[in-house]
Amino acid sequence: MSTPRLPPNYCRTLPGKTPARDLSDPEPTLTVRVSWNANGMAPEQRYVEWPAKCSPRSSIACLWASRPAETSAGRVLPDACIDIIWDGASIFVAGPDTGPVPIIPRPGQFFAGLRFLPGRAPAFLGVPASELLDSRVPLADLWGRASADRLANQLASAASPEAAASVLDHEVAARAGTARAADPLIDELVAMYTTTQPDAASAVRFASRAMSVGERRLHRHCRAAVGYGPKMLERVLRFQRARRIARGTTSLALVAAMAGYADQAHLTRESHRLAGTTPSDLFKTSRLSGS
Repeated sequence: MSTPRLPPNYCRTLPGKTPARDLSDPEPTLTVRVSWNANGMAPEQRYVEWPAKCSPRSSIACLWASRPAETSAGRVLPDACIDIIWDGASIFVAGPDTGPVPIIPRPGQFFAGLRFLPGRAPAFLGVPASELLDSRVPLADLWGRASADRLANQLASAASPEAAASVLDHEVAARAGTARAADPLIDELVAMYTTTQPDAASAVRFASRAMSVGERRLHRHCRAAVGYGPKMLERVLRFQRARRIARGTTSLALVAAMAGYADQAHLTRESHRLAGTTPSDLFKTSRLSGS
């Protein structure tokens, strides 16, 4: 199970739009327009995800619904994905993260989302992924106020988070016909880094030679489609691989070896950078929560 990609504080806006709230200010109180029941979610179930039914699965990783813990903060970890999220009051895009983002607990809230596969969101959102890096951006800044308000009204009428996610599914499906084609270079790069384990120090050179593409061109395409360069992409995908492996073992040395890290110390350094905690604490929590 993945972690829902919720805003660290509030949404920022893109350049040229209405200035975002100063994130050093106290966190605003959001007025929740809807009160969802948790259809299909058991009381102990914090997060569920399922395949898209309408939008193209070649571009969509999953739909998801979340009921975050009300008494303790969680965290969002980098996964190379971009999400559209409805929180009961606002609809926004969670851009690609390069480090952990805290989830601030808010009693009684549910969340619904649609997650794009790595490299696929810009075709639907209309901006390079690099403009969304480490940000939460109101959907109105990308699709326009009229489209965002229409969608928000539909979401506000949804009976549950699952129903709201279905609304997002239908909206993205309706835009699939006009979405730009995916970048084949990035599809190949993501597939390569997902299925192989190049040496971390030479991962970009490895991909450049294997794909017969110059490193600068590869970096430019990767920033536009994913939000950051191929080196960061490889780090994130390697760490996601480690998290999956950790579900089946308690040996950090084995996780490090199977995920392609140089040694356990390498895994520990990356865990601090990408998750803000030690791998032992992170993987223990993941196993207990089923994430």
